[in-house]
Amino acid sequence: MDEFLSTIERSAERYLTVRKAKKAALVAARKPRTFWGEVKGWLDALVFAVVAVLLINQYLFQLFVIPSPSMEKTLLIGDRVFVNKNSYGFELYPGGKKILTGHRQPQRDQIITFYNPNYVSKGPVYDILTQILYMGTLSLVNIDVDEEGNPRERLYVKRAAAMSGDVVRFFEGNVDIKPAGTDAFRSESSFRADNGLSSGPNRLVDPDIYDGLKAYAALIGYQEKGLTSAPQHLLTSYQKVKDYTGPGDEYQVNASKFRTQHLLDPSDFSVRSSYGRYRQGIYVPAHHVLPLGDNRDNSLDGRYFGPVDTDKVNGRVIARFWPPRRMDILTDD
Repeated sequence: MDEFLSTIERSAERYLTVRKAKKAALVAARKPRTFWGEVKGWLDALVFAVVAVLLINQYLFQLFVIPSPSMEKTLLIGDRVFVNKNSYGFELYPGGKKILTGHRQPQRDQIITFYNPNYVSKGPVYDILTQILYMGTLSLVNIDVDEEGNPRERLYVKRAAAMSGDVVRFFEGNVDIKPAGTDAFRSESSFRADNGLSSGPNRLVDPDIYDGLKAYAALIGYQEKGLTSAPQHLLTSYQKVKDYTGPGDEYQVNASKFRTQHLLDPSDFSVRSSYGRYRQGIYVPAHHVLPLGDNRDNSLDGRYFGPVDTDKVNGRVIARFWPPRRMDILTDD
């Protein structure tokens, strides 16, 4: 037994001696720490972190800050949300071609992010650099601003309200939809209720102001036609909203203006064409979606720029994580 214990003791001593010698060699070979060495180490870590964040933001999840009231009360200004970037395929680079889309297309009622059709690009290099900075700082830094220093909205967030084959029309802020394959319009509210869709879309404008609002639009139509007088009933109705300062309905104003101008001069082809678009509604072509804001009376959406190609849809909003008291999952499936 003594011999066995002695053998174990000698083996342990040899192991510890060798280990100590290796450690001493490593310490001796280690270069002394310098200021620039520390800086390089921090820069390496920072670059790795930024690259990792960019890859995650580009191909997995992106953080998005709600910039406008167009989705109230579902999403408020300043809310921060997670956007699933691979719901509808993979975008090779910010704003670039999408691959592996397959059958992964936006579905009705999903909250989507897409490229603003009215965004004026400053060039592909600038666009990519601004997006890299925006994503690399987790949406904290945005240098893509206008002349007044306000962020330019390159991405919009809206609800996919109508799909390919649908026809949608608007009157006094209300939405009627003729789903693909049907021959009759239905109110959006009843269509949503019957199909178990979200009740997020809401109205702010008081229905009682529409007579005055349409009178105001008709008077603009008379003015643009160079007419200096208008029917008394229009002037009387306009007085009801003359001092109104609440939310309006630009879409209805334009529709009523073109209707008046068409009645004044049916031979004006340009006016007739414009009025016809408002009267007939918006048809959603194949591989397109019509995005509308939940805040129907204060949203620059598909009513104004039309259906959006699904290739321009770059993600789906799946959750709100800020502010903490409003954390919520925004998908039903």
